[in-house]
Amino acid sequence: MEDVLDVYTRPFNPKRPQVCMDELSKQLVGETRTPIPAAPGQPERCDYEYVRHGVGNLFVFFEPLAGRREVKVTERRTMRDWAHAVRELVEVHYPEAEVIILIMDNLNTHSIGSLYEAFPPAEARRIVEKLEIHYTPKHGSWLNMAESELSILARQCLNQRIPDLEQLRREVSAWQDERNHAGTRMIWRFTTADARIRLARLYPSLQA
Repeated sequence: MEDVLDVYTRPFNPKRPQVCMDELSKQLVGETRTPIPAAPGQPERCDYEYVRHGVGNLFVFFEPLAGRREVKVTERRTMRDWAHAVRELVEVHYPEAEVIILIMDNLNTHSIGSLYEAFPPAEARRIVEKLEIHYTPKHGSWLNMAESELSILARQCLNQRIPDLEQLRREVSAWQDERNHAGTRMIWRFTTADARIRLARLYPSLQA
């Protein structure tokens, strides 16, 4: 916990961007009947029944100090899917960075080993050398600012029926572009000093 909180106190450095990563599943559902459009004094009406079309996965990479987020939609959330998303982060989104400081939770797919599962050893090692990884505690995923960004995404964009991956990508891309254009950042105020007071029960009790 203190390791992650100390990372959040570092100043903005475009050569060493701080990027928080998290992921979310979205159930894809379609309509059984055509919705009735909105009219004066009457909101749009949709039938309560729906058709399931599987599940999509979203990887979000959020740089809170720059107000920048990149969301990648995939069919699955395997080790290889995560590895390809991280390679895209390194090569496409932050090609000029010396090192990307990556904060994420301890999900089993979020590991260096996933890169070696997806790519030849030399390529995997090249990607690894561009990363400085910090994990949130096992029961402390709330310390990951990407989790808060995903909550906003769910409320502002995903709270609707989306039938397929293509529409999911369009909706998420529009949301992402709007947030990035506004440069919406996140200011983190919880510090290590706060943690030692408010979460004192989590620290070992030392006996004199």
